[in-house]
Amino acid sequence: MVRYTFKRLLSLLLSLAVASLVIFAVIEVAPGDPASFMLGMNAQPETLAALRTELGLDASKGARYLSWVGGMLTGDFGTSYTYRTPVIGMVADRLWVSLPLALYALALSTIVAFPAGLFAASRRGQAGDIGVMGATQLGVAIPNFWFAMMLVLIFAINLRWFAAGGFVGWDKGFWAGMHALTLPAVALALPQAAILARVMRSSLLDVLGEDFMRTARAKGLTERQALWRHGLRNALIPVLTIIGLQFSFLLAGSIIIEQVFYLPGLGRLVFQSISARDLIVVESVVMLLVFSVIVVNFLVDLAYAAVDPRLRSRT
Repeated sequence: MVRYTFKRLLSLLLSLAVASLVIFAVIEVAPGDPASFMLGMNAQPETLAALRTELGLDASKGARYLSWVGGMLTGDFGTSYTYRTPVIGMVADRLWVSLPLALYALALSTIVAFPAGLFAASRRGQAGDIGVMGATQLGVAIPNFWFAMMLVLIFAINLRWFAAGGFVGWDKGFWAGMHALTLPAVALALPQAAILARVMRSSLLDVLGEDFMRTARAKGLTERQALWRHGLRNALIPVLTIIGLQFSFLLAGSIIIEQVFYLPGLGRLVFQSISARDLIVVESVVMLLVFSVIVVNFLVDLAYAAVDPRLRSRT
């Protein structure tokens, strides 16, 4: 297990190094100069040059890359060009919105998907299976931003159970904050629950056809007992992959939902920073999101080894 973990850790570090190069290169070649954007079209060349020096934009790209990476390794993400405040503070403020939202949506997705997948697999070809698969197909097809607007129309405007947007802040209390994140979390969770339920069903059906499941049934276990005691554990490997990818997507891909609900999260910060050509914020936030994706995949690999000892024996 130690050797397996070490190999996965080396892969993680290499992925982070490559990701940092790609992110820096892609953002740096984007058209537009932050200094020119901040000063306007009619700025004097001397003023523009002074601002570029102040922002560190006159240094070579190689020096800027090394400075950016070195700063992140020490916890210094730089200073925002637009707000003139440390990027790490801006990220920390908004992470307390995006991270709970992602976890909330993932919990809702898992709570819905696991029973639905189990129910459909245990009733293969029956009306219950067809109904669940039809519902999941609809969940995959519906865009989450459209579903978000429907939630606002029904539960915020008509029923007035929730606010249409904004975030009250955690200083108002845990339940007040969770109440404000409920509609966005539901909008994010719907398509993810549909995908996870379909994967859960497919994985369980594959396991049900294995020899060890027939042996368990021959020893006197009912189909449900065999499913819970032997089938579920062996069906979890592809499900763990989807859960890991879903968390990464929910954390990094909620820009549209945060815009719909006016949530001050990381997605909205990236959107605003791109509009303002605040390159250091965009680079740092995107790198942080990529880091979260890679770390989650690393943890999923470790979970694989815990669930399936065969992976440990191959390394």
